[in-house]
Amino acid sequence: MAAPLSDTSLSPLKTIAVVGLGTMGTGIAEVLARAGREVVGIDIDEAAATKAVAALDAATARAVDRGRLTEQERDDTLARFRTFTDLRAAADADLVVEVVPESYDIKQQVLQALDGIVRPDTVLATGTNALSVTRLAADSARPERVLGLHFFNPAPAMKLVEVVSSVLTAPAAVTAVTNLALDLGKEPVAVGDRPGFVADGLLFGYLNQAAAMYEAKYASREDIDAAMRLGCGLPMGPLALLDLIGIDTARTVLEAMYAASHDRLHAPAPILKQLSEAGLTGRKSGRGFYTYEAPGSPVVVRDAATPPEDAGPVSGRPVRSVGVAGSGTMASGIAEVFAKAGYEVVIAARTEEKARGAKARIGKSLARSVDKGRMTTEAAAQALDRIRPTGSYDDFADVDLALEAVAEDLEVKQQLFATFDKVCKPGAVLATTTSSLPVVACARATMRPQDVIGMHFFNPAPAMKLVEVVRTVLTGDDVHATVREVCASVRKHPVDCGDRAGFIVNALLFPYLNNAVKMVQEHYASLDDIDAAMKLGGGYPMGPFELLDVVGLDVSLAIEKVLHREFRDPGLAPAPLLEHLVAAGCLGRKTGRGFREYAKR
Repeated sequence: MAAPLSDTSLSPLKTIAVVGLGTMGTGIAEVLARAGREVVGIDIDEAAATKAVAALDAATARAVDRGRLTEQERDDTLARFRTFTDLRAAADADLVVEVVPESYDIKQQVLQALDGIVRPDTVLATGTNALSVTRLAADSARPERVLGLHFFNPAPAMKLVEVVSSVLTAPAAVTAVTNLALDLGKEPVAVGDRPGFVADGLLFGYLNQAAAMYEAKYASREDIDAAMRLGCGLPMGPLALLDLIGIDTARTVLEAMYAASHDRLHAPAPILKQLSEAGLTGRKSGRGFYTYEAPGSPVVVRDAATPPEDAGPVSGRPVRSVGVAGSGTMASGIAEVFAKAGYEVVIAARTEEKARGAKARIGKSLARSVDKGRMTTEAAAQALDRIRPTGSYDDFADVDLALEAVAEDLEVKQQLFATFDKVCKPGAVLATTTSSLPVVACARATMRPQDVIGMHFFNPAPAMKLVEVVRTVLTGDDVHATVREVCASVRKHPVDCGDRAGFIVNALLFPYLNNAVKMVQEHYASLDDIDAAMKLGGGYPMGPFELLDVVGLDVSLAIEKVLHREFRDPGLAPAPLLEHLVAAGCLGRKTGRGFREYAKR
């Protein structure tokens, strides 16, 4: 039996072989060569090796043009990269990174062949993002030296590297590869061996749900993507991202995840299979969820599913005045949005004092906008003058749009809509800002359900561009048209969706957050590593635990319970850890402690 690797048995990782010179392999080779490593690029396809050399030549030329490399550094980098078509070229490597196609058979063949070529102390790293590192290691002659090294695409730009250990991996191998990642200027996170690891494990479940949402015709591809970009600050919408990753690749990852978890959230949406088998794999084929100018092009072109550019056959009702019910942050923000857009606004609360407090809050917000140069003092004063605070809903008698932003409690909202029904004039549009309750239940509290619609603004309303426009089966076409026209007039982006729990954003966001909690609960990865993985690997503006603490763990738990109750999917059941923290009063930043502790104000 071979002796196990020890901290002293590993030489520094100076010479590194990269097996597989596709996009990812070429990117990894560039990162290594620019960091001073001797790089042996290996691909059985000589054309791929030639293309990799040309890609490195072009990338380093761009770096010189941008002042990031000198000509001498470029020459040195190119000299450190040599390509071969035979695995035996890896004989003197300290580390071999394989990034061959995502297939057990192919990867096992490569790793077993390397067993007979490399030194006993050479570390073997697989670049898989979907297959079991343990299974690949177990078939190697020296499983203790096999681990996962998952770079993200494009490797030169993306900071995250997941270092994946199996139960067989020697700590010395993990240390050596982690140190290498740090030396490359990357941020390594240590994770265990399960399909998708951290970043893809969370990302692909979310992408799969988005595909299923589109397949169910719940919302258009454009609205799903816009909702997640504008509502969550993501760099790309989920369907556009699936096209970029490759729909066939996503299906492979999800199949592996489902085989391990048996979680229905990971069972690939049928549309992924249909598109893959039709060869519609995304950008690389020129068509996936969207149609592209040419294979490989990022330019989306119109197709049969592209929404028409005209407004449609139905005109909306005229809206000049708006009533906002509520005195909290959301109500104040919505009133500010409408006042700045030139609407006369009545803000009503349970007492006139509360309504005046809301107007004072709006005044401070407008003053901040003036200080930042976003509006003039005169414009701010005019906006504030358009807002009339009141302690009586009777003052909604003449408004054209009555919009509630009160507590997220169905009974409270139904009572308010019954009041709207009595005091608002015929033809007034009645809207709820609920994020999780059924809009139709509010509509049924009135004698005019055709006038009721959901307008889900996002917090802070003055800054966030998205509004989810939620039609019930009873909502009139002219009411829907009215709300879309109003959204345009206040410079918000409306997305259409049906009246079901979570609408678009929360229905996709909160299962992802819940799965992150389950990862911590199962001691799979740390809070910090998961947050780092999603920010660095997924481009999220906040990690899931940062976001949960900001939103409030009690609010998050309530939304997850609503989703679980509506869809009855066991995978949507709230993580027990989240329930325990809420029961303990650890609700996030607002209480000073959630998943993390915060300094008291």
